[in-house]
Amino acid sequence: MFDKLKETENRYVELESRMEQPETYTDAEAYSACAKELKELEPIVSVYREYLKWKKELDDSAELMNDPEMRQLASEEHHEAEQNIEQLEQKLKLLLLPKDPNDSKNVIMEIRSGVGGEEGALFAHDLYRMYSMYAAAKGWTVEVANSNLTELGGIKEISLIVQGEGAWSRLKYEAGGHRVQRVPVTESGGRIHTSAATVAVLPEVDEVDFTIDPKDLRIDTYRSSGAGGQHINKTESAIRITHIPTGTVVECQDERSQYKNKDRAMSILRSRLYEAEMEKQREEIAEERRNQIGSGDRSDRIRTYNFPQNRVTDHRLTGETKNFNINNVINGDLDPIIDALTAQTQAEMLKSQGEEG
Repeated sequence: MFDKLKETENRYVELESRMEQPETYTDAEAYSACAKELKELEPIVSVYREYLKWKKELDDSAELMNDPEMRQLASEEHHEAEQNIEQLEQKLKLLLLPKDPNDSKNVIMEIRSGVGGEEGALFAHDLYRMYSMYAAAKGWTVEVANSNLTELGGIKEISLIVQGEGAWSRLKYEAGGHRVQRVPVTESGGRIHTSAATVAVLPEVDEVDFTIDPKDLRIDTYRSSGAGGQHINKTESAIRITHIPTGTVVECQDERSQYKNKDRAMSILRSRLYEAEMEKQREEIAEERRNQIGSGDRSDRIRTYNFPQNRVTDHRLTGETKNFNINNVINGDLDPIIDALTAQTQAEMLKSQGEEG
């Protein structure tokens, strides 16, 4: 580990020097590439240098402990250094874990109502509201690419583009089946119903990451329509793009501009096809996507929102803390759940590395 840390620091120093050279800071592309790599390495180098400082403090205090007059003070400094070194070593192990290559990407999020009829659609709308509030708290932007609403304000399906730093690294944990238990507003007898919705989370893929042959596309235009089929746009600005080889269809109708709808639809299509290609490479064709969104059945879920018991349970968490306050969560406070899932994932990765070592 420490050989790798030393190499990382050497690379960091090299990049700092390179950015001061005229041939670098006069070349916008080269300067940007250096700055990006420096930013990625900075957290590791910062903690490593802090570790080296305390390692020296540990060695110095060990020497002073041989002096009877300095022994007590040196012993206290030695103990403090040991504690800090232990904490910093753990931080460094986490920082050196393999990075998700998509962590810096924006997100395509697709929410669909599952079983439960209108109540399932209303729950899908609650999830959309929850993610919108979470994104706002993070300073991200949310754009609706396509939506299919019900008469009572529920959502049959909706596609979102979430843009902002850290969007994928946080929202990737939201993929899967979500189940709700509550008394629906449509229920006159006061009985608790169980309904479901599914969430798919895909990294937004740039053209440089994945290209599509225009000959493989069929692009249709049609008029946008709102709930109940009422026309909200008299021009054919809505776009439907079909990727002929795979049969993948993407629709986008929430912008009045045909160009903007086409641009968003292409972005979603590119992300879907990129994901499918990655699955092929992992020999898990279509399985990963099915694992993400499930079947929409009540029993197929990653998380349960139980309103009568005022709790949200994430079924993937194995520690003591797997239940969270439902009012906080449904109003966009997802950090406690995501932090717990992140910590659990990191612990599993560290354990795996230890077993391999």
